[in-house]
Amino acid sequence: MVRMAPLDIDWKPDRSGGKSVTEQIVEYLCGRIASGEWPIGARLPSQRAMADRFGVNRSTIIAALEELADYGIIEGCHGAGTRIVSNTWSLMLSNAPDWADYVSSGFFKANNATIQAINRFEFDATKVRLGTGELDPRLFPRDMWKCVARQAAEELESLGYPPPEGLDVLREAVALHMKQWGVDCRPEQVLVSSGALQGLQMVSVSLLSSGSTVYAEAPSYIKSLQVFQSAGMKLAGVPMDAQGLNMEALRAALPDASFGAHARGDAVLYTIPTNHNPTGITMTAERRRALIDACVECRLPVIEDCAYQDLVIDGPVPQSLKTFDTTGMVITVGSASKSLAPGLRIGWIVADERIVHRLADVKMQMDYGASTLSQWVFARFLTSGMYGEYLKQLRTELRRRRDAAVETLERLFSGRARWNVPQGGFYIWLTFDEPVRMGRLFQRALEHGVLLNPGDIYDFASDNSLRLSYAYTTPEEFACAAEVVASLV
Repeated sequence: MVRMAPLDIDWKPDRSGGKSVTEQIVEYLCGRIASGEWPIGARLPSQRAMADRFGVNRSTIIAALEELADYGIIEGCHGAGTRIVSNTWSLMLSNAPDWADYVSSGFFKANNATIQAINRFEFDATKVRLGTGELDPRLFPRDMWKCVARQAAEELESLGYPPPEGLDVLREAVALHMKQWGVDCRPEQVLVSSGALQGLQMVSVSLLSSGSTVYAEAPSYIKSLQVFQSAGMKLAGVPMDAQGLNMEALRAALPDASFGAHARGDAVLYTIPTNHNPTGITMTAERRRALIDACVECRLPVIEDCAYQDLVIDGPVPQSLKTFDTTGMVITVGSASKSLAPGLRIGWIVADERIVHRLADVKMQMDYGASTLSQWVFARFLTSGMYGEYLKQLRTELRRRRDAAVETLERLFSGRARWNVPQGGFYIWLTFDEPVRMGRLFQRALEHGVLLNPGDIYDFASDNSLRLSYAYTTPEEFACAAEVVASLV
């Protein structure tokens, strides 16, 4: 094997500055790694050589290297010196903002008027929810729930605060479940959150800097939220095609193909590769590999939202993007909300162990841990085999509802609109052929008892589309509501 030459250092810390020498050395090393000048796998000079080049004591070098190792940026290899092992998320830990700053500033922004109306009318039983992101409550596995609830009553002796990372039994169960997605992870790499949305909030306020750019599919679920915008970040849409996020469009959107500074928190990619919300598109295996290769090349960290990963109804479950990740650049977010019960408020994050520790500290400041009862219940669903049995039944029902919904759309909208046939999840993305006043359609549909989700709340421009869901209504209810919409259009 060819040994990589030690890296060259031509800089010295400023002893007259306000920052400590150790802090300056850490920032210098992070900067060289973030810029791409020092790649993953590169070997650092010896401690003695670095002390000489920086003009400092060896103890100062040791302190700086220990800090970088704590972040997961470098790693000592027996007989091979110290090498760089990460150049994305780990770099963000070195200057991570503090969640407490956001708490004191009251940073949450309000949703737009349409989203607020949707959130309000979703609790109105007189409205048919034709685009909602929730399973039909009638599909909830009541018998299984009663069984698990009885076990909980017999076995749980108290409901104290859980560890901030989550109950060990659930972290172990999630790590095992991730293998079905192609991800081989340890329980220590799993953090339990109060729903997937809280996971995104924790990442946004503790790893990303204000002013960062979040690249996302256009349209995208994240566009309908204020989670990143509230933390001072900008959203940039990347067009999609039938295979998922368009790679040429992503490269064109990036300001510089080398943009190493983005590894310090200036940019991140948020993507929903499986059963995308709102379009229903599932990214192909070839596109997934190409996406990871491009992100590694450009040092663009990735947040992978797998909320619908368990709801594939055609073919095998695709491998998670995390499967192809060898540098720790992908943070994967999962959830029980879409597949089992949103009221459990259980989600999880899979990331480098150091990232998990950072996020656990933030979670302690947020809520002292997710519900112990909810964690125990979902762990029991996973470990008992009930969750797998339930998913088989659910996928069969979702396939029946999807096929019926497509037949309804062909009957009512053929020649007037186009739509996709998703491989799973909840959503059909319908786009009208002729311009439709979506705001007016939304209001008129409400007057007729139908609650819609206009496409422009997910997009970066007006798109003349609707997000339709076949998961919340029966085929008969979907057909009746779709007839109302067709008559109004």
